[in-house]
Amino acid sequence: MLPQTVFNRVPRQAMAEREQAMWDGADALHGDTTFVEVMANSPQTLRWYIDRFYGELFHSGRLDRKLVELVRLRLANVHGCAFCNRADRIAALEAGLGEAEVDAIGDYANGPYSPAQKAALQLADVMVLTNPAGSVDKPLYDRLRNHFSDAELVELGMIMAVLTGVAKFIFAFDLVEKEDTCPFIPPAGR
Repeated sequence: MLPQTVFNRVPRQAMAEREQAMWDGADALHGDTTFVEVMANSPQTLRWYIDRFYGELFHSGRLDRKLVELVRLRLANVHGCAFCNRADRIAALEAGLGEAEVDAIGDYANGPYSPAQKAALQLADVMVLTNPAGSVDKPLYDRLRNHFSDAELVELGMIMAVLTGVAKFIFAFDLVEKEDTCPFIPPAGR
């Protein structure tokens, strides 16, 4: 389902060069530029998201890139974001995950993942928007601590929190294409 946002769309020609490049990338990959057009209303917010969140946290190098790409893909998969799934699949493969790992994300418990990856994916299932009562209990914490320090878990949790918060934002503002299975499509839109 393509987005039908009520928000003002900034035309490409009115954007700065950097946002125009983002527009071009979104158009080439998704055939839809709604996210960039609406975010261009506040270019400093878009730059914060790209430069600060992705540049300083997501791609900090403190956590294995394959791991953060894997949890991002899991979150997008559960949330039903077609826009995200397309881009995140490419990023996961570029990070070194194999096709089998990417394809098994829906059944990760039986997938070709390391114990550390499976524990991180369990944490992702706690963090997803569809699990509002999710919390880290002692057994999950113990599984996670077998592979990660508390500092790494805080960073991984914050990455997931920002990603899920942005997912809520892009769904509430109707900025991205959704899968037919997306649990956030309003009933009138199904």
